[in-house]
Amino acid sequence: MTDSPSAPPPRPQRPGPLRRFGRPGRPPRPRGPGGHLIGRYGLLALTGLLFLVFSLALPRTFPTLDTVDAILSAQSIPAVLALAATIPIVTGNFDLSLGYGLGLAHVMVMRLVVGDGWPWPLACLAVILGGAVVGVLNGVIVEFGRIDSFIATLGTGSMLYAVTGWITDGARIVPGPQGLPTAFTDLYDSTFLGLPLPAFYVLGLAVALWLVLERLPFGRCLYVIGSNPRAADLIGIPTRRYSVHAFTASGLIVGLAGVLLAAQQQIGNPSVGLDYLLPAFAAALLGSTALKPGRPNAMGTVVAVAVLAVGLTGIGQMGAGFWTIPLFYGATLLVAVGLSGYSARRLRTGAVVARDSPAAAPPPPSSPTGDGGAAGTTP
Repeated sequence: MTDSPSAPPPRPQRPGPLRRFGRPGRPPRPRGPGGHLIGRYGLLALTGLLFLVFSLALPRTFPTLDTVDAILSAQSIPAVLALAATIPIVTGNFDLSLGYGLGLAHVMVMRLVVGDGWPWPLACLAVILGGAVVGVLNGVIVEFGRIDSFIATLGTGSMLYAVTGWITDGARIVPGPQGLPTAFTDLYDSTFLGLPLPAFYVLGLAVALWLVLERLPFGRCLYVIGSNPRAADLIGIPTRRYSVHAFTASGLIVGLAGVLLAAQQQIGNPSVGLDYLLPAFAAALLGSTALKPGRPNAMGTVVAVAVLAVGLTGIGQMGAGFWTIPLFYGATLLVAVGLSGYSARRLRTGAVVARDSPAAAPPPPSSPTGDGGAAGTTP
């Protein structure tokens, strides 16, 4: 029996790179559940806090059923448009044509029903499908034309505004003495279970988008595209086609919002759609900081709409000037963009720290003999 040469001593391990949130060789400190809960449900808690503050400040007017009905009714169209804005944001794109498309959609409904005598269900269906066509156009220009979504949708939105002016000749479309069909106006004016019917449109649409984005492969692919388009290409996701689908769904929802706006306004105003653009993006971006921080999501958008609605209603009942509305939306948009970016950076940093953590590293390979000493003996 002769001893074989001993195995070379193990190579000393070099210390890992300096991490941002810890010293070399020290595992990162686990984050407590409090910060996670605040980031997830903080916006929802803020809604309840605002409602409580305004209820105490305005006990006779704010905490009433009339106020709740007014909020649910008045904020249904902004909520629908915010959900439409959320879908392209999931893929990393922005659709600035939403407000222009909303204006054209509601004007077209009035034109077809009042001017051309179409049955209102057929007119509504045509406008909703027309919104989907506009969404396809936006998606094709962005993905196949390789134009930034900001520039592309701003250009198509300007064209939609021009078409709106051409159809109306710059004037409002007003129904005749007979007015609009009652069944059409009931799309917005009716109630269900004691609550305004448009609130249930928003709830149904939010649930549908939640199912698609969170539970179906299509929605998960959209999130991958928005997070890392290059990785999506490498794993075989058709990024261009899926992005066009996202724009199409957004345009379809914009057409639906136009139908509701026509039933609410009961006149065709060529410039009214632009007033909804800023609230829609403020809610969509602020919603990406709630429930699933760092990810645009349908339920978070609904919560953000609730925050904005409660805040605006309370400010209005306290007698604030008309100029506070654009100020409130502008400040909210800036805060939403900042919080959304911060949440996304925290998620990326947490993923990198977890990946580089010693606890996540695989164990070193054992020696063939299992004793960690000599490699073995030979006879």
